[in-house]
Amino acid sequence: MNWMQIDRIIRQALIEDIGHRDITTDNLIPPDHQSQGVFYVKQEGVVAGIQVAERVFQLLDPEIDFTVLKDDGELVLEGEEIARISGRTRTLLTGERVSLNFLQHMSGIATKTYDLVDRVRHFPVKIVDTRKTVPGLRILEKYAVRVGGGHNHRFGLFDGVLIKDNHIRAAGGIAEAVHTIKRNISHLTRVEVEVENLEQLREALAAGADVILLDNMDPEIMKEAVRINGGRAILEASGGITQDTLVEVAKTGVDLISMGALTHSAMALDISFDIIRLR
Repeated sequence: MNWMQIDRIIRQALIEDIGHRDITTDNLIPPDHQSQGVFYVKQEGVVAGIQVAERVFQLLDPEIDFTVLKDDGELVLEGEEIARISGRTRTLLTGERVSLNFLQHMSGIATKTYDLVDRVRHFPVKIVDTRKTVPGLRILEKYAVRVGGGHNHRFGLFDGVLIKDNHIRAAGGIAEAVHTIKRNISHLTRVEVEVENLEQLREALAAGADVILLDNMDPEIMKEAVRINGGRAILEASGGITQDTLVEVAKTGVDLISMGALTHSAMALDISFDIIRLR
């Protein structure tokens, strides 16, 4: 992960939460008061963001001692401790909420991804994310998807060509869009085209698309798309796919299944922080 970028995200979260000071902690706890605290999970899941949680406290106080007990990607059971921290009590209390917000959110995404990946583990298909992320948190959310065993689609508009329906309309058709984009981008960049039916699939293949997104197609139509494609392009299934329909889609033979739900609908993992020792 790019820690310069992540530090900026964490600092902004701390500024949002603390403002000019923590008026409760600063007026209640002496500056030299020391404590030890523990992070533990209250439900089974996959840990993600433990180093981000640690970094929250380090930015507040470099002298904090943070001990990781469960690394990112580890499956944990209810009640298990995932980290311990010791240092100034003020730092522990002030950083608690921000660190938990990152840790719970990222672990929730990793846990959801792990579950969906596990459902199709017997099929040669990859589960990938989308750009449906919380603004400002994409780097963390896509990292959490990888931790859960999923794969990343493009990070933004800058690192991958995806010609969607509105692009096609504006450019005058699939062939026109593909030919124009290939004249203007590097030969190292793949071109993906979104199609809504088999006729458009054939157009995209004829135009030389490298990747084709099958948008909101029924599984039976996807099967036919796989047959027509014959391995020429990478096929991505997307749109309206749920955990209940995931296996049926995987059976069609597509290469990728993209799901916005990995990031936009993942429930936060229930994680708590308690101070357990004072001195």
